[in-house]
Amino acid sequence: MAEELLPFQRLQRAFAAAIRDPQNHAGPDAAPPQRLQIYRQLAYNNIESFLSTGFPVVKAILGDAAWPALIRDFLRRRQCKTPYLFELGEEFLSYLQDERGRNEEDPPFLLELAHYEWVELALLTAEASPPEENAALLEEPLSQTIYLSELAWPLAYRFPVHRIGPDYVPASPPAEPTFLLVYRDRGDEVNFLEIGAGAYQLLNELQQAGAMEAGAAFSATASADELDRQALSRSHRELLIELAKLSVIGACAAPETQAASGSKSGSGAPR
Repeated sequence: MAEELLPFQRLQRAFAAAIRDPQNHAGPDAAPPQRLQIYRQLAYNNIESFLSTGFPVVKAILGDAAWPALIRDFLRRRQCKTPYLFELGEEFLSYLQDERGRNEEDPPFLLELAHYEWVELALLTAEASPPEENAALLEEPLSQTIYLSELAWPLAYRFPVHRIGPDYVPASPPAEPTFLLVYRDRGDEVNFLEIGAGAYQLLNELQQAGAMEAGAAFSATASADELDRQALSRSHRELLIELAKLSVIGACAAPETQAASGSKSGSGAPR
């Protein structure tokens, strides 16, 4: 059954449609065209201003013609669900992925680049906190049960999005994917690191598991040669210490500490 609208609701929808999609909706008869144009420009300016701040590289690459056309297409197609302006970037990503469709004029890396730029704002506004510094994790990392910070995201892209800019616009992806670690540290700064496939696999598995024993996390790389095992152990230890210093990983509280505190989990335990 069609939705029954009150007269004022029909007027509101006609007015909104005329602002979002002026080519296909002329607007209510009672609205003077000059006033409608003012509202159209205000809506466009607000959306464009926020998205240009959040996606500066996308804007720079698309240029003065394609960027405004993209914003107007977003305004026309996307039915945003959020009332919060800082969540508009996620709506923009959903539009690119689900509603933009294949456009031969768009660069092939558009969605990946937009996601890469959005990640910074997403981590800056996330309500979680990075793991607290843990002395045991820094001293004996391989003996700890570790977890990945909620503010540390291992990411894989087909394109080297961290290098893309007006001076580097690849037409096709390279043979090897790009692995990045993006994290917010204890000083609330968002940092980007390029990592190898092995580190990405470890962090991704840790993210999926929630928490795991540090030694078990490296079991797949165990070597039959004793010297190799010792070298790998040193390498793994150094990696974990570095990740802990960066606040990328934390250590779960030991059982005796949990019992003493009267809590089921320590303050740094994953949620």
